[in-house]
Amino acid sequence: MLEGGFMISRSEALKLIEEWIRNDKIRKHVYAVEAIMKGLAKYFNEDENLWGLVGLLHDLDYDKTKNNMPLHTKITADFLKNKLPQEALEAIMSHNELSGVKPESKMAYALIASDQISGLIIATALVMPHKKLEEVKVKSVLKKFKQKDFARNIRRDKITMACERLGIELRKLVEISLEALKQIHEILGL
Repeated sequence: MLEGGFMISRSEALKLIEEWIRNDKIRKHVYAVEAIMKGLAKYFNEDENLWGLVGLLHDLDYDKTKNNMPLHTKITADFLKNKLPQEALEAIMSHNELSGVKPESKMAYALIASDQISGLIIATALVMPHKKLEEVKVKSVLKKFKQKDFARNIRRDKITMACERLGIELRKLVEISLEALKQIHEILGL
């Protein structure tokens, strides 16, 4: 058993990402979600390592399930059954509405928020003159959040719901998320 009560290390998780996820865009996405989850864990005084692992591994089975979305997260949860605590597995499964698992924990709502807000912030960075996260301001992201025709695949309703459940204002979520992503801008190429 590793520290924190779970049985997988970040380096083992990174090996899984390399083996299971072929699409570079999805790899960058899971790194982004990991960073935001760690930022939120710190904010909520939760286990940053565990929350980071949940973010890193949440789309592990995406390549295997992208054509069968009701299966998405179930293969991951099955594979990680004895490697992560049950709460972590439930958080991973609940970020996919089609899994049938409802979010019930702070970790689950944080993952839903992180999954969606990462895409909005990255899309905002990509419309900046130099396509860099350092150019993105909280105000810019909040403005893009209101523009329904911008980054249409981002589920703003999920972000709003998760913020309500977490008891965090949207502005604070954006601040934490943007700062987390700026820390890994080189990995993201932004």
